[in-house]
Formats: sequence, structure tokens, C-alpha cells
Amino acid sequence: MKKFLAIFLGSATDTAMKNWLALDPEIRREKEKSGISAWKNWVNKNDNIIDGGSPIGKTKRVDASGISDTKNLITGYTIVEAESQEAAAKLFVDHPHFTMFPGESVEVMECLPIPENM
Repeated sequence: MKKFLAIFLGSATDTAMKNWLALDPEIRREKEKSGISAWKNWVNKNDNIIDGGSPIGKTKRVDASGISDTKNLITGYTIVEAESQEAAAKLFVDHPHFTMFPGESVEVMECLPIPENM
């Protein structure tokens, strides 16, 4: 089995997120509870998950000139095993990230081995 990193993406400026934030706080809390429950059920029903991951906080960028604050669309991650990238991607069809929460998408990429002979 191959290993795949799934990155959850979402933007604070996306229409779905703006609508989410405009909800009455009590309604949003109830939707959050339902969404978290659905997410946990998704994790529990998929034996392919090797790391359920977590939400992602603020980002620091490190480059040759030092450390700085930055932003990106990454909101969380999960690591799964599957026979192919297509099979890994299918695990996320109808995922709560975008069916119950205002997430935009999930990107799935293979975790490749580090070449031994360079």
C-alpha cells in the first residue's frame, strides 16, 4: 500500500465561509457538533487512515532571509494508505470538510520515498 497526504483547503474569503460566519452563533455551534461527529464517523469507518491528522493553525514561513508570518489555504491534514492515488482520493468524496463545513476542497498527494542513491 502507498501512503498519501490529504490536505484540507479553505479560505476565509470564500462565500461558503462568509455564510458560515454569518450564521447565528448557536446554530453554528450545533452545525459544528454535527460536523465533528460526522468527521469522527468518517475516520472510524475508514481502515485506510493511518493518521487522522488535525486542524492546522497559523503559519510561519522560513526561508533564507529568516522567519515571517504568512497565510495559505491549508486548514488541516490526514494521512491515508491506498493502492493508488485515485483510491485515496475516493476516500474523500462527500467528506464532511465540504459537505457539512465550509471547506473548499481536499488535495491528495502521494508521500514518495526518499531516493537512497542520489
